Amino acid sequence: MAVLIIKNIETEGPGTIEDYLRREDVSFSIIELGSGETPPSLEEFDTLVILGGPMGVYEMDEYPHLMAESRLIREAINRELKVLGICLGSQMIAYCLGAEIYPAPKKETGWYHIELTGEGLKDPLMRQLAIHPGVGDFWRRFKVFHWHGDTFDLPSGAFLLASSILYKNQAFRYGNKVYGFQFHLEATTDMILYWSKGLPDIDKMSKETEKIYEEYSGRALRFYKAFFGK
Repeated sequence: MAVLIIKNIETEGPGTIEDYLRREDVSFSIIELGSGETPPSLEEFDTLVILGGPMGVYEMDEYPHLMAESRLIREAINRELKVLGICLGSQMIAYCLGAEIYPAPKKETGWYHIELTGEGLKDPLMRQLAIHPGVGDFWRRFKVFHWHGDTFDLPSGAFLLASSILYKNQAFRYGNKVYGFQFHLEATTDMILYWSKGLPDIDKMSKETEKIYEEYSGRALRFYKAFFGK
């Protein structure tokens, strides 16, 4: 097994995804696509992860690396690789599947609930995410970390897995191997505090992160085990 991780900007790294892959001794490569690095052939990999970034899918003229990224995503889907998109990564997957991407009426920043849909309740990977790591019970509604201002239409043929009050399309699956999450499952506490610098409610964000993070990282770990294996 080998995982290719695509970064769109230096400050949005793989976080707990990288931690998990290192701990489980899974081979992976990180490509700084936004800094001009060229990705290797997908023949070497069985999984593609696309991370977030502040740019919009509709800004490809300004950020030409997104065009290369779209070709990579389409190839990965055609090769039937496992694909996981986070935030911008999920929007890029939706775009590659023919959906429209556009600014949302309001940004969603911080810890907010998502709720699993009927399809999300049936999805085996989302069910792992929904299980509380401490007590082991199943939560249909739980908090995740958000940092986004764009949204998208659900791609044709995709299954909606989770929604929030502000963003209907929070998580989706296409086929059996392609997942898109608007929220930042990969975020570490250091990443969250770094992104939050300068916010007027940074103290509130810090306290809520301290309160929630252990549970959140445990949920992420359950998902990683199901998605990546081991």
